[in-house]
Amino acid sequence: MAIYFVGDIQGCYYELDALLNQVGFSSNSDQLYVAGDLVARGPNSLETLRFIKSLGKNAKIVLGNHDLHLLAVYQGIKKVKKQDLLTTLLAAPDAASLMQWLIQQPLIQKLPNEETYMSHAGLSPQWTPKVAMEQAEIAHQHLTSSASQTWLSNMYGEQPTSWQNANDDLERFRFTINSLTRMRYCHADGSLDFNCKESPASAPKTLTPWFEFQHISQHTQWIFGHWAALMGKCQPENIYALDTGCVWGQHMTMLRWHDKKIFIEQSHKNQR
Repeated sequence: MAIYFVGDIQGCYYELDALLNQVGFSSNSDQLYVAGDLVARGPNSLETLRFIKSLGKNAKIVLGNHDLHLLAVYQGIKKVKKQDLLTTLLAAPDAASLMQWLIQQPLIQKLPNEETYMSHAGLSPQWTPKVAMEQAEIAHQHLTSSASQTWLSNMYGEQPTSWQNANDDLERFRFTINSLTRMRYCHADGSLDFNCKESPASAPKTLTPWFEFQHISQHTQWIFGHWAALMGKCQPENIYALDTGCVWGQHMTMLRWHDKKIFIEQSHKNQR
């Protein structure tokens, strides 16, 4: 059995399919870990969700910010963004079952028997992996509860930006969602910044990429997507950035875990 990690698919189903063929992925014996944002800006979100769902237990997914927004749109909380290509998905006859499956997915995945984690955006410098796992599970329980619509409605917003200022369940939930699905940069105290999306070379000197804080031990591995401007480049070596901007005309990246080999697929060009 081989384990593969892939970054933001963003509805680029045919690029994903070509990459899986390239690595010889077996849907019966291999596992595919998807670092969130399965849907949105690419042309084939419906095909993407159907395929990942069809893998059953051999697919390990975390929710990204676009996935959560889709769930909010489906429940009538938000309107579809003009740039999101979700009309076909929302009108599909199996949309309800796909949404029910999607909302059951966690915010963090951990590989069994090793300190390897995957989330969409990363790990807050104000958290340890243990705290992140605990808060991700609480948020998951909220999202899958009978009050799911209320929690989805209240996940929007940028406050609090610091874990120390999260004073109630709602604020802790919002901080958890923002940390695990939206975070890129942090201020010196570890609080979250939501304005800068540039590469570290172009960012204000007052901001630090979340992964440059010394909060992940060298014995822990963290895999994330979300940040296409990095183009797969980040330090330290035990942290892996997998969003390489496929939906923006770049390429999709896949990581084979046992030998850390990187595969890229760029023969298909998106029509947006």
